[in-house]
Amino acid sequence: MSKRVLVLAYYFPPLGGVGPQRAVKLIKHFPALGYDPIVVTGPEGDAVDFAPSDPVLAADVAVETRVERIRTLPPSAGIGQRRTRRLLGRWSALEAWWLREATAVARSLVGEFDLVHAVMTPFSSSVVAAEVAGEAGVPWVADLGDPWALDDWQIYPTALHRRLEQRRMRRALRSAAAIVMNTKEAAHALTDRFPELASTRIASITWGWDRDDFEGTPKPRLDKRFRIVYAGYSHVRRGLEHRQRRRIREVLGGAVRGLDILPRSHFFLAQAVGRLAQEDGRMARRLELHVAGPAPMDTRDGSDDLSIVHHGYLPHDQAVALVRSADLLFLAMHDLPSGLRTTTTPGKTFEYLASGRPILAALPDGDARDLLLALPNVWLCRPADVDCMAAALREAMAATPGSTDRLVDVLERFEWGNLARHLVALFDDAVSEVSEGG
Repeated sequence: MSKRVLVLAYYFPPLGGVGPQRAVKLIKHFPALGYDPIVVTGPEGDAVDFAPSDPVLAADVAVETRVERIRTLPPSAGIGQRRTRRLLGRWSALEAWWLREATAVARSLVGEFDLVHAVMTPFSSSVVAAEVAGEAGVPWVADLGDPWALDDWQIYPTALHRRLEQRRMRRALRSAAAIVMNTKEAAHALTDRFPELASTRIASITWGWDRDDFEGTPKPRLDKRFRIVYAGYSHVRRGLEHRQRRRIREVLGGAVRGLDILPRSHFFLAQAVGRLAQEDGRMARRLELHVAGPAPMDTRDGSDDLSIVHHGYLPHDQAVALVRSADLLFLAMHDLPSGLRTTTTPGKTFEYLASGRPILAALPDGDARDLLLALPNVWLCRPADVDCMAAALREAMAATPGSTDRLVDVLERFEWGNLARHLVALFDDAVSEVSEGG
């Protein structure tokens, strides 16, 4: 007989973007693995700038999936209110609203589920899960898409605020039956920072790719341009703003010393094309960059020598089609000082790999760099290394992509169905432990 799992997932269709994909793609496999999901999520009319509506993702939610929606809209908060809450170390208005409303809906379902699966963010989902699971007498699993207060690219007002958030994180996770981190590096960071959690089941379950999204043959292109595709949120504005305030933020301890957000965009790629244009104008003019994501365009992206097509946010099927049409995919992350490993991996990494297209990856040390280092058709650079990117572009434009046979085994590990099996194994252990204890 199937068990029932209560899934707390604010980011869920009709919301789009990378946020809802984790819940949607995992839930898709739950019934076949012995768990019927009951999803608690936000109102259907809700939308945020970085998660526009995407009807395509909704098609992955089976019609028999039970979805319980909050009926109120999240409060709007001005810049002043957001800053005040942040300075006082409080939950954001969204997090506080989600905590209150999701708890009310989840409590009304007590007795109907055997387990709680909290897909975070918002991180206040941890409080909802702990309270409701405690009342129901069932275990709960914390699934952190991002490593919360251990995220090296998050910025706090001061070092004290970071420590307070880490204390909140420690307190929230201590009742979890299992904790899922997005990378091995984040899992290590968790036990290093909170050694008392070492006895808790801790697993690394990454983002992934969906076999169904890559069925069929990509449509042939008719143009002769060398197409580079960058899919994801481009942090040009945030990166430039951080560079202006970086020194004071580092002095106050709110930002990791040496953090540079600007490379988490196409800014330095555009500079690399400019370097290429100085050496070979004809080669540079063949290049065309396609940027797909909800981030606003910025005229300061250094693109004078680069033709850029801004698509804005694309529904997931169109984004995948664009990725598969690329001659070269650009994967970018923030920069960190040498010797410091990032705790995150971009969600697009795995869809990039699934496409089989060549990749230019500008990454700091960490799990993503380790993964790509041994794979074919990949050029690796440091996040702000313009010379390396220019050289990679020259090589990529002249190269014939090699065999992708070595990718097969790697890809299978990161297919959402396989990732769901690892997660459900944690579910089974948690439920069995409670049953044996009872």
